[in-house]
Amino acid sequence: MAEAWAQQKEERSGGMWITLLAILMGTFVAILNNSLINVALPTLVNVFGSTTDTIQWVLTGYMLANAVVIPMSGSLGDKFGYKRIFLLSLTAFTASSVLCALAWSDTSIIAFRIIQGLSGGFIMPIGMSMIYMVVPREKIGMALGLFGIASMVAPAIGPTLGGYLIQYLSWKFLFLISVPVGIFAIIMSSALLKETTKKPDLKFDYPGAILSIIACGSLLLALSKGQSEGWTSFYIVSLLFVAFSALALFIWVELGKKEPLLNLSLFKIPVFTLSVITSSFVMMGMMGGIFIMPIFLQNIQGMTAMDSGLLLMPQSIAMAVMMPISGKLLDKYGIGPIALVGLSIMGIMTYELHNLEADTPHHWLNTILTIRGLGIGLCMMTLSTVGMNAVPRAIVGNASSLSNVIRQVMSSFGIAILTMVMTTRTNFHSAAISESISVTSLTAAEFLKGLTGMYTQAGVDAAAAQGGASSMLVGLIVKEATVRGMADALLISAIPIFVSIPLLYFLHKKPTPPKAAENQQKAAA
Repeated sequence: MAEAWAQQKEERSGGMWITLLAILMGTFVAILNNSLINVALPTLVNVFGSTTDTIQWVLTGYMLANAVVIPMSGSLGDKFGYKRIFLLSLTAFTASSVLCALAWSDTSIIAFRIIQGLSGGFIMPIGMSMIYMVVPREKIGMALGLFGIASMVAPAIGPTLGGYLIQYLSWKFLFLISVPVGIFAIIMSSALLKETTKKPDLKFDYPGAILSIIACGSLLLALSKGQSEGWTSFYIVSLLFVAFSALALFIWVELGKKEPLLNLSLFKIPVFTLSVITSSFVMMGMMGGIFIMPIFLQNIQGMTAMDSGLLLMPQSIAMAVMMPISGKLLDKYGIGPIALVGLSIMGIMTYELHNLEADTPHHWLNTILTIRGLGIGLCMMTLSTVGMNAVPRAIVGNASSLSNVIRQVMSSFGIAILTMVMTTRTNFHSAAISESISVTSLTAAEFLKGLTGMYTQAGVDAAAAQGGASSMLVGLIVKEATVRGMADALLISAIPIFVSIPLLYFLHKKPTPPKAAENQQKAAA
């Protein structure tokens, strides 16, 4: 593999960036595809005559399949070659996109989405590993900044594009749109990428693979279903028990393996470990805006999926502009000042979002989110890059798999926590508002009287008018309680971002020289 890296490093700069474009296109289409589906669930329920609980597996099945294959990516890349795995993944993903568009029932589309998730799970970690094979170390910050555009912007523009496709074309185009981009990425990757040195004698870690599938699958399923099923239900408790038992066995098995599925000894490299921890905290904090804001705009302010996506677009543009700039600044100034500014901006703006109200002006919201996007663009990929730079290139594939699976789990964990906080606090505020606004109070009585008069003037009888007025009052209480619950969840999402800031002190220290890092890794192994 070292010879392949040396050959890649000798390529001209123009060819390097074209090759990088092929990798980015593959990564972008894989991430974008899943974010497009978020706004399509109601449509798919109607198209297939299904239920929300069943069609939810279009998302859940993809997420679980995606997560369970990430740990295998580094090992399979070493054994069969990273280029081969990348091309096979892109081909399978593109083909399964066509199958999803041809689905004839809810069962078929769920099955095809699982296939799509299995192939898509390899694309991002393998793509990140191949960037290190294409780009010289001195330009890696800039390259991973561009890589961050695919990984961060795709989820932000997905709802807008998805809403447009559903409104003006067909749900099938949610999947078909991936096909030409996938074909382009396959052709470019096949022509430009050079295969890495293979290790055909490498023994695949089957026990580790089985245990990782059980652990990741059970944990992510529990996190995604915990709120709907109940965190103390037998189903969720059983899943968590299975997940943590499998995880404990997985760690025990991997530490005793000469060629493990996930190289846990990488955690003996302090900078890599701190990078994974810090970027995981940031992922949790970032989920607040990505997860809650579309719900607020559509359910509270009554915007369409496409309109809410358009409102969130400036944040995406800010991230897209800032990520390659942050990578270049990282190469020049190091992690300390860049990540400090980015985390501070991101944390403060996320904290400001807890001032949400039902009638929050869009210009205020847009300003806060756009500035927040600049902060995300500054800190997200720089934190990942500094950790990967501390890892010897010979094992960068293993490091990519390990960091990606941890971030996937932490993102799901963040969404689960925010959902729980939002629901719990909404119930709390609903009870508090109901107690403070008694129907016997003068204000409430006057309000109900005014509403009843409106119904009466519309020709409604007195009893129905009284009932309609009471229902409207209850609806207003629920709406206000929901907004306050969302605001509380956004406040909580700022905490892990601020927790990350002190950790920069340790990341800011002078990095270990490459040879010393390699010796350190050999000792760890």
